[in-house]
Amino acid sequence: MRHLSVLLTATLALLPGVGAAATVAGQAGASAAAVQARAGAAMPLADHHQYVYSPAAAAFMSTTGALHPVSARDLIPQLDAAGIGRAAVLSVAYVYGQAEYAQDAEYRRVRAENDWAARQAAEYPERLVALCSVDPLKDYALAELARCAASAEFGRAIRLQPAAGGVQLDDPEQIERLRRVFRSANARGIAIVLQLSETGTREARLLIEQLLPHAPDVPVQVAYAGEREAGPQLAALAVLADAAARQDPRVRHVWIDVSAFARPGLSPADARRLVRRLRQVGMERVLVGSDAAIGSAARPRDAWAAFRRLPLSEAETARVANNVMPYLR
Repeated sequence: MRHLSVLLTATLALLPGVGAAATVAGQAGASAAAVQARAGAAMPLADHHQYVYSPAAAAFMSTTGALHPVSARDLIPQLDAAGIGRAAVLSVAYVYGQAEYAQDAEYRRVRAENDWAARQAAEYPERLVALCSVDPLKDYALAELARCAASAEFGRAIRLQPAAGGVQLDDPEQIERLRRVFRSANARGIAIVLQLSETGTREARLLIEQLLPHAPDVPVQVAYAGEREAGPQLAALAVLADAAARQDPRVRHVWIDVSAFARPGLSPADARRLVRRLRQVGMERVLVGSDAAIGSAARPRDAWAAFRRLPLSEAETARVANNVMPYLR
C-alpha cells in the first residue's frame, strides 16, 4: 500500500460544507499531507485522470500545432494550486497504435513511453503514480500488460484505450481481444482504467454484457474521451447507472470517472441528469479527475471547480472528494 497513512491523515482533515477550492501556493516537492493541510477545504484527495508525456510523444501528437511535453515538474504545481495531494498520471503510450509502424517498432515506442511516465512519477513518489497504457486491440497488448504488472514502477492498474477509431462492435475478433486483456488483468489483480471513445448506449451494453464478466474481481474505472456533447455520453452513463441501481453483479466493481462530464459549460439540465445518474451509481464509486485535453490550458483547479458546480449536497461532494482508487493508495 503506497503511503496509506498519508491518505488517512488527509481524509480526516476533510470537512463537508466548505466552499470551493482555495489557491495553494505550495512548493512542488511538498507532501500530499502538506498540500491537503494548506488547502483547508473539502478538496479531492486525488486526481484520477492526469497525463504526462515525453518529448517524443509530444512530437508524435503534434499534428496541427506544436505540443510541449508535460513532465512531473510541470504537473505538481498545478496539483498544489488545486490543493490536491495525489494524482494518477496516465501514460499516452497507446497513441502509437495510430501509427503505421511495423509491430516491433511500434511496441518499442509504447514501452519507451510507458517507462518515461514511470520515471516521471518516481520523482515524486508520495504524490504521483504512473499507469501504463496500451491499445488493447494490438498483438502486443498482453505482453505489455504483463510487463507493467510485474514492475513496481507502475501502479496496479492499466489504462486501456483503442487508439484508432474505437472498437468495431460487430467484429468478433476485436471483442475477443478485449476479453483476453480483461481476463489477463483480472488474473493479475490489475485494475482497469477504460477510456471509451464511443459514447453510445450500445457500447455501454457491450461493456456490461461481454467485457465486465471477464474481469469480475478488479476495479474498472470507466471514463470517456474528449469533450463531446453531453447528451450521448449521459445516455451511455445511464446504461451503467441503471445496472448499478438494479444491483447487477457485473457492475459491482465499476467506478465512474466524471472528468468528461463535469466540465465548464455543462447546462443546468445536463447537470441535473448527471447528478441523477451518479446517485444511481452511488457517490462512493464516483471519481474526480482533470483529463485536460492534451495541449489545452485546463487545470486540476478548473476541473474541481466544475465538479463543485453540480447540484450535489455538501455531504455528497465530500464523499466524492474522499474517494481514492486502490492503485493510488
